[in-house]
Amino acid sequence: MWQQLPVNIYPAAVIAIVPLLWIFLGMLKFKLPAYKVSLIAVAISILPAVFIWKMPLVYTAQSLLEGIILGFWPILWVVFSAVFTYNLSVRSGAMGKIKTMLSGISPDRRIQALILAFGFGGFLEAAAGFGTAVAIPAGILAALGFEPLFAAIICLVANTIPVAFGAVGIPITTLAEVTKLPVNSLTIYTALQLLPFVLILPAFLVVLTTGNLKGLKGVGGISLASGLAFGMGQTLTAWFIGPELSAVIGSLCALGLLIVWIKLLPVKIPWYFPGENCNKIKTTLNIDFVEGLKAWSPYILILVLILVTRMIPFLDFLNHFPFELKQQFYFGPGGKPMSFKLITNPGTVIVVSALIGAAFQGVPVKTMFIVAWATLKQIAKTIATVLSIVSLAKIMGYSGMISSVAAALSNITGGFFPLISPLIGALGTFITGSDTSANVLFGELQKQTALQIDANPSWIAAANASGATAGKMISPQSIAIATTATNLSGSEAKILSKTMKYAAGFVILLGIFVYSINYFFIN
Repeated sequence: MWQQLPVNIYPAAVIAIVPLLWIFLGMLKFKLPAYKVSLIAVAISILPAVFIWKMPLVYTAQSLLEGIILGFWPILWVVFSAVFTYNLSVRSGAMGKIKTMLSGISPDRRIQALILAFGFGGFLEAAAGFGTAVAIPAGILAALGFEPLFAAIICLVANTIPVAFGAVGIPITTLAEVTKLPVNSLTIYTALQLLPFVLILPAFLVVLTTGNLKGLKGVGGISLASGLAFGMGQTLTAWFIGPELSAVIGSLCALGLLIVWIKLLPVKIPWYFPGENCNKIKTTLNIDFVEGLKAWSPYILILVLILVTRMIPFLDFLNHFPFELKQQFYFGPGGKPMSFKLITNPGTVIVVSALIGAAFQGVPVKTMFIVAWATLKQIAKTIATVLSIVSLAKIMGYSGMISSVAAALSNITGGFFPLISPLIGALGTFITGSDTSANVLFGELQKQTALQIDANPSWIAAANASGATAGKMISPQSIAIATTATNLSGSEAKILSKTMKYAAGFVILLGIFVYSINYFFIN
């Protein structure tokens, strides 16, 4: 009977994991583009699903259709809206003004690294994602006089913690959709798992910048405070509001604290790179308040509108028919109607904010359409990749292939599985370049394995999202973006060798933390 696991679970698990292994080989060994590899992976998954797991063809087609629909809404809608907002800001000149405002706050190289790589980079990841958190800060740091290779590395390392809630929380909301686990639990658990690491990340960035622990002298307080501001802002938002604004508010808290602190308590002895002529470092600001407000207006509106639609009870009608539609596409075992929030969806909120902000900045309507079309062309390959990855996950999940892999993993690792949960997430991001895609690929696997070993499924699934943040700094896509932004094409191997050890340390410590909390407190 269909939906029963094959008797020999280990051979079955090996067969089930072939589509995932193909993704590794296709991208790393054969150097094929992600969208081509993903399309082939979908085709590979259909054969065992139908002939070994005996999934009826009609259910196979329905699972494929559900994957495509979920890929479009809300995942790709949020991706498009986030990149569209950023592109409009570039086109209007607003992003240039934001860069000027942030780069002129302090001449101290440590503070510049914290403001641009940690604070501003975190905000870009939270609000837009899609490589902006690496490309923009790395380019600014290089223009300010940072050694390009180092600028790329420090931005890659900084672009970890916000990734779990990047592009207005889409990795977590997608994880909830894929696993059918409570989004609130996943949000809170992910924030708690990342909290110890965000507290020390700013200090770690300062040590990287200066090359030794002595570099913290004079900025130890602001480093700790900015990490605390980010961590508490993100965690409290996750607890009381949800995933959409967790990293947005966390990064803004850190950025605001850095700016206010350095204005009230400037560094007494600014730190410069050895041999650097400090007289050439300018810190003048040429942007007045009104210009700054216009430049930031799309992102301010995103913050306000999401808060309003989440926290004002009167507006709850926007979450119900006719502003919410429900439709079922998969009618096999485990199938449920899908929900489509038309107004309160983060993608819709972001697009509305972008259009109002652009109008406030004086951008013509024709230009908005031009930017929208250019954005669609920019993410064309991403569209193919996301649709394929989500469809693959649906086929493997509904057919029972994921359950077979979970059964084998639980037998092999037993109660120690939480130790490697973050590693699985990191591998997902390393391959796909996306926390969202990593959650789609491995979220259900984490859940099923947790159930097999009697662990908390939400805690273990959250570890996938948390671990995926480590994989972001070593993802080939992220490194390619960093080298492009700093004119370092051909230096990918050097950057990977540097970031690999940091990613490994992060995953190991996170695995120990996830296992310890699961063992002593969660179960």
